[in-house]
Amino acid sequence: MSEPKPKSFEISKWAVWEAYRRVKANKGGAGVDGESMAEFEQDLHGNLYKLWNRLSSGSYFPPPVRAVEIPKRDGSPRILGVPTVADRIAQTVVRGYLEPDVEPVFHEDSYGYRPGRSAHQALRVCRERCWRQDWVLDLDLKSFFDSVRWDLILKAVAHHTDLRWVLLYVERWLKAPLQREDGSLVWRDRGTPQGSAISPLLANMMLHYAFDAWMAREHPTVQFERYCDDIIVHARSERQARQLWATIAKRLAECGLELNERKTRIVYCKDDDRRGSWPGGACDLPDTRAAHRRGQNTGDGTQRAGRPADLQVGQRGAQVGRAGESFGAWSRRAGQAAGGREAGGTGHALCQGGRADRSSRAGTEDPRPVGLDRRSRRAADPQGQARQADRVWLCRADLRGHREHSARRARDERASDFLCKRCG
Repeated sequence: MSEPKPKSFEISKWAVWEAYRRVKANKGGAGVDGESMAEFEQDLHGNLYKLWNRLSSGSYFPPPVRAVEIPKRDGSPRILGVPTVADRIAQTVVRGYLEPDVEPVFHEDSYGYRPGRSAHQALRVCRERCWRQDWVLDLDLKSFFDSVRWDLILKAVAHHTDLRWVLLYVERWLKAPLQREDGSLVWRDRGTPQGSAISPLLANMMLHYAFDAWMAREHPTVQFERYCDDIIVHARSERQARQLWATIAKRLAECGLELNERKTRIVYCKDDDRRGSWPGGACDLPDTRAAHRRGQNTGDGTQRAGRPADLQVGQRGAQVGRAGESFGAWSRRAGQAAGGREAGGTGHALCQGGRADRSSRAGTEDPRPVGLDRRSRRAADPQGQARQADRVWLCRADLRGHREHSARRARDERASDFLCKRCG
């Protein structure tokens, strides 16, 4: 029996399998071939093996990307690219090899499409910095995904990996044409389809060197937040904001990018301490932000010290929580106290006054013991403990664990079938 012919590139089958699982979890639509994920899975092992074989031999050529137009807020169309299921898996394989090398290099203020980061984190950091600096430069890049230069992307990819097949397939994906609804092909000389699996990583790499690293080098004291192509820059004065606008526009032009002058704007941050006006627009900050900045006294002997106003529950009626209690546990107790707060009660979910108040409103007496912890209440209420024991077999955690175990076992069996039977 002859030995299998060695492949041109060493690509793990596990990488292909994990990429398939991630694409399946994202629930994308069909590409130009009209094949859905359910249809792809009808011959899952054969399709994955064929894809792995072509990737490993260097003979994989991506099909055209289906172009889908969706309207923007201003009425102009936004073109999204929808690759085929197999192409999305191939892109995810390359991303799995490339992302671990570039992720540690990215700037700490970059939040878009990165593991463990989200838009909520960017908004929280932006809000805190708006408390300290009065001016904001809101940058909007004009058709970023349609105007990215290929040579700069390939240069960035080559800088971070020595795998020739990664650079080869990235170049092929960049040059893959778009196919419109009428079947016509649109060939491009720049840009990366917005909607593919590899585009967010390539966009972050492009803007890291075009903006993030440049800002850290040329303006190290200026703070910013970037979520892919949405950028917020903080400034101390209107003059500094205008200077940053000019220098950033010049830098982006050197990289083949352009600011949307109609949407880019300077914003003034207003609150109780900053009552100025700005014809270009002002952002009204809630009063709690000013209280956070100066540690305003609440009037009952406690400092707000940045604690959000919606968590200041019932401190006028009774002490909330125990001394030394963590903020997480305190906030959970505060959240549980909504019922007591609505009636003007104390706010502690387990306090005697709050429970008596709720019982009197309902017209019944709460039979549960008062002032005891959970273990003591169970000991004092054996009948309730027995009822709880009877419901153990219906525990959601047990059912969820059983389902996860069954699903994991099924995945392992399918993976072993693909990884082992196809080795020859």
